[in-house]
Amino acid sequence: MNVVALRWVHRNLFAKPFDAVLSVFVIPISAWVIYAFAKWVLVDARWHVLTGSMRVLMVGIYPVDQLWRAWFSVTVLSAMLGAGLGLSMQPPRRLLAVLAILGAAAGIIASFSVGAAHGALITASAWIGVGVWQAVSLSVRARRLAAPAMLLGLAAIFFVFSPPGLETWGGLLLSVILTLTTSVLTLPFGILLAFGRQSRIASLRVICTAYIEIMRSVPLILVVYWIWIVVPLLAPNTSVPSLLRGMAGFALFYAAYVAEYVRSGLQALPKGQVEAANSLGMSTWTINVDIVLPQALRVVVPALVGQVLDIFNGATLVFIIGLTDFLRAGQMILADPQNSGRIYEIYVFLLAVYFTVGATITYASRRLEAYLARGAR
Repeated sequence: MNVVALRWVHRNLFAKPFDAVLSVFVIPISAWVIYAFAKWVLVDARWHVLTGSMRVLMVGIYPVDQLWRAWFSVTVLSAMLGAGLGLSMQPPRRLLAVLAILGAAAGIIASFSVGAAHGALITASAWIGVGVWQAVSLSVRARRLAAPAMLLGLAAIFFVFSPPGLETWGGLLLSVILTLTTSVLTLPFGILLAFGRQSRIASLRVICTAYIEIMRSVPLILVVYWIWIVVPLLAPNTSVPSLLRGMAGFALFYAAYVAEYVRSGLQALPKGQVEAANSLGMSTWTINVDIVLPQALRVVVPALVGQVLDIFNGATLVFIIGLTDFLRAGQMILADPQNSGRIYEIYVFLLAVYFTVGATITYASRRLEAYLARGAR
């Protein structure tokens, strides 16, 4: 074992003189950084600021007496996450066991700061997500029902979570709901734009091309702010919540990128299939819906999943229209004089959450790409 380890070290760290010099400098510095960070996390950091402000980080200024609605949304989101993972990969049993244990551990740890009832809800939500993942990955019928069930779950979240007012939504839950809603809305709009850009009707082709190019040439924050300002001008007698205006801005912006992804998938298909369908007398609608679109989406699904991460990271821009997203919630906590000295604890926690979400989406995208590649062969 020692001989194998020495060979690995020599082959990967000291194979060449430059590698040896680099390793001599990098390894001690990396070890010192890891030790200093671990010492700060375990000894010096004061994590009580998180336990006392977790509600603001998770749901913003949502009313305390209505938090049961937030827990319902968390449970549904966990089930939706499990369904989405089940559609993209079949989980190893060891991974499911590890996730179940981590969910129980998270519930136990949370029970010391937020109470036993909330800790039990955290564990139950995690186990529901794991169970749905396993069920969807193993059952063909469950896979067919997964997508409609996810759309129904998103609608249920809006129905249950909305009564206190959309302006009270905030925290991590707002960022997640904004990401999911935008992802759902941009897909059909982007598909229509992609087909419109390749249409034989010149006016439709010019309009779709101009829209896509304009949206791709301006920043997201400008589109969100512009929609937020323009809507009251177009409908002065109608009160449209800032959240809906922000979602509209996100959907209009990212639909242009979805259109380009779909268009690349359409161009990747061989023309012989379309010509063969035309020779059989099939209508244009049937050709596009039954033959062209499914294959085009299969090609660009990994890119579409990757865009979900871009939407989640871009959700921080809704602060400009007065919404309290996850990052803004952390800044609100630091605005309290009692917590102003805990800037590192807050931002390290934010970094950990963003990294976890990003790593999960990236992992799912890679596994989905590998799964689709095996299916194509």
